Parts: sequence; C-alpha cells; structure tokens
Amino acid sequence: MTYWVSTILTILAIYVGISIALYYLQDYMLFKPEKLPKDFQFNYDNQKFKEYNLETRDGATINGLLFMPSGKPKGTVLYLKGNSKSIKGWGKFAVDFTRLGYNVLMGDYRGFGKSTGKRSQKAIKRDLQVIYNKMKEFTAEENIIIYGRSLGSGFAAKLASTNNPRLLILDAPYYSLTKVTARYMPFMPLSILMKYPLPTYKWLKYVQCPIHIIHGTKDKLIPFKTSVKLAQVNPKLTKLHPVIGGGHKNLNTFESYHAMLQEILEDEAKKIDLSTTSINVIHSSKKSKIKP
Repeated sequence: MTYWVSTILTILAIYVGISIALYYLQDYMLFKPEKLPKDFQFNYDNQKFKEYNLETRDGATINGLLFMPSGKPKGTVLYLKGNSKSIKGWGKFAVDFTRLGYNVLMGDYRGFGKSTGKRSQKAIKRDLQVIYNKMKEFTAEENIIIYGRSLGSGFAAKLASTNNPRLLILDAPYYSLTKVTARYMPFMPLSILMKYPLPTYKWLKYVQCPIHIIHGTKDKLIPFKTSVKLAQVNPKLTKLHPVIGGGHKNLNTFESYHAMLQEILEDEAKKIDLSTTSINVIHSSKKSKIKP
C-alpha cells in the first residue's frame, strides 16, 4: 500500500512540476523573437516605406513600418505577423499588397525587433487597438483591411470583432491557441495554464465585416480542418479559400495564393505578374544574424 501511495505522489509531483514549468516557460515556447538594435536600418529593394515608433501608456515602444504603393493608396492593410523573427524579414511580404495599391502597416509585438515592453495577451490586444486608432487618422475605416497570419490571426479576429474594418483576412488560423497546444500536451490542464488562449472562434462570432480564410490543405502545424471549422462560426460572412498542397509557411510560393489575394482585394480575377509578388520569398523560422 505504501508503495502505491508513494508512486501516486511521485507521479502527482511530476505532473504539478510540468504544469508549473509550462505556465512560466510558455512565452519562450510560443514566441521566437528576433531582436534588433535601436539603430538598425531597414532596407527593402524597390519598396517605399516609413519607420514609426509608438509609445504606449505603460511606457513600452512599438516599432513598425508603413509600406506605401507607388500611387495613391486604395486603403491600408494592417498585417499581423506570425510568432517568429521580426518585421525585418516579414516586410518582404508587403509587396503582395502594395502591388495592388494598398499601404501595408506592420508592427513588431513586444519583445520583437525594436519593440519593447512586457508581453501579455492583454497588452498586445491593447497595443493593436492603439495602432488601429492611429491608422484611422490617415485611412478611413471602411478602407482598412486586417490581415492575420498564423499567431496574428487570433489577434486579427479580436481586433475586427471590436471595430468596423472593410475586410478580415485570416492566413493559416487556429481555432484557439489552447486547441493547438492540446495536440502536443493532451493531458495538461491547458484551460487553466494558458496565458495566451487566443480563442479565435469566440471573437469571429462578433465580426461584422466579410471574413476570408486562406489555408493550405497540407498544413501540418495547424490542420486545414481547423479553418473548415472556423468557417462555420460566422458562415454568412465567411469564405474559405483552400490552397491545394500548401503547407504552413509556404503559401506565398503558390500562384493560387496570389490569385486569391487579388480576387479578395479587387473583387475580380486578373492575370498576375508574379515578378511583383513574394512568390520567391522563402519563409524560414531560423533567426537571421544581424550584422552590426
């Protein structure tokens, strides 16, 4: 009897220890930031952009870039990126929108790039609302498009649910971050432990603008069936766009992806000059070395 009691207590202690470690280490597991020195100079071939720094009420600085088309902009795309690297690399995808005549606003989350401040789900949501409010100073809200990629899809859904943008576009979204984590840790009490539950499905219920979901059919990190399920949350406003054969990080290498974007933004299909897109950009999760 003593042996079994001791074994149960040991297992319980290990379980509690893993739970505590998961709670305190999840920031390191979830976010893969690339930090940039304050004097880092952004450089993009054939792209016009401005750098900005937004001071938050708690003293943090949110660094970002505003990419601009060659002519008068039709609107502004707020691009909420994934969980890795910084806007230094993500900026290469701005061409997919500027070529169609749109501004693209990209910002680094707290702790990424040149952005500072203590990161939390509440803080990031607050930061994005401040950025959105600033956007309305130079773009009418009916011309604002929110684009959320992977991790950014949850935040994009939340932002769209409390505002009135023209469109919401989700790229490889998750049902909730708790659900994604549960695939790898099915026996952990994640509903209690997750500091970033990001329930995309809950926020989508309150979105009142058209919703477009783009997802690769061979995505191994966030399965395509996730978007099928999400498309049923607010079905009257949602359209699902499958990229046949697409994975999680390579949708931009498919011509069909660029055709979808063009059709979504311009309401019509046209022949695409792929040389003006990001089709040859390879997205890597590896951190690039920053030369001084």
